[in-house]
Amino acid sequence: MLLALVVLAGVASLAIGSRPLSPGAVLDVLFHDDGSDAATIVHALRVPRTVLALAVGAALGVAGALMQGHTRNPLADPGLLGVEAGASCAVVIGIFAFGVEDVSGYAWFALAGAGLAAAAVFAIGSTRRGPDPVSLVLAGAAVTAFLGAVTASIIVRDSDTLDSYRFWVVGSVAGRDMSVFWQVLPFLLLGLIFATASTPGLNLLQLGEDVAASLGMHPRRQKAMGVAAVMLLAGGATAACGPIGFVGLVVPHLARRIGGVDYRWVVPYSALVGALLLTVADIIGRVIVRPAELQVGIVMALIGGPAFIVLVRSSPMIRI
Repeated sequence: MLLALVVLAGVASLAIGSRPLSPGAVLDVLFHDDGSDAATIVHALRVPRTVLALAVGAALGVAGALMQGHTRNPLADPGLLGVEAGASCAVVIGIFAFGVEDVSGYAWFALAGAGLAAAAVFAIGSTRRGPDPVSLVLAGAAVTAFLGAVTASIIVRDSDTLDSYRFWVVGSVAGRDMSVFWQVLPFLLLGLIFATASTPGLNLLQLGEDVAASLGMHPRRQKAMGVAAVMLLAGGATAACGPIGFVGLVVPHLARRIGGVDYRWVVPYSALVGALLLTVADIIGRVIVRPAELQVGIVMALIGGPAFIVLVRSSPMIRI
């Protein structure tokens, strides 16, 4: 059912916009590019944003599930690793110091910044036994605060940098072409490989590291793979579309409502729910203020905040 809903959301994303198209017309020009206006709209504008919404939603959903599993904190999200703060700081530096102006340039700076920030948090929050959940959260908060101060100090001094940065920081899948997707795809695929390898051990880690080790698992190796997966998935997603909140926070809870607490199901369900949620949010942003549109990052904040409050109030796991 989730796969069917994701496919329907993808078709709806190709059909809905400032110029609506019928599903039949979309499918016709999607597989037979006849050079018409409809074909140009679908191939040049809507296919890239739909592909990015599906890929970024899935990546953030998986990253959120892994983050909550490895920290054993149901309120954790990928932003705790400093990924978004590192990406934002790097983009500001790229605009201010190197004059980067296009989205493709933002992607490379954001990816480098996200990776360096996550690596710093990983190094600071690790002990002799490997990454410690509490230390990772504290290190992430400290690194995020520091990078946020650096970002603010630059954009306050330079209005041109602020003008360019504010369009990226709201989070959007619009205005990107397929080149952005191809640039971040290797990082997303590698992150999914690490996520697949680390998922089976997450159930044991919920019992505690000592119990997991007594059952033959290597907690340090398991947590290192999980953190690497979060860094690659969240970093690639942020590099492609800017920081988009609430996806990694809300989606794992929805996945648990569907598939239970077994992480072998939570992680793949989180990928599907994340892809569906972000694509639907992008569609809502196109129609809610037509003929203009709201960026998907704003829409996610509008629907993600109330949804998360409901989850917090109704989840026994969070109340505990």
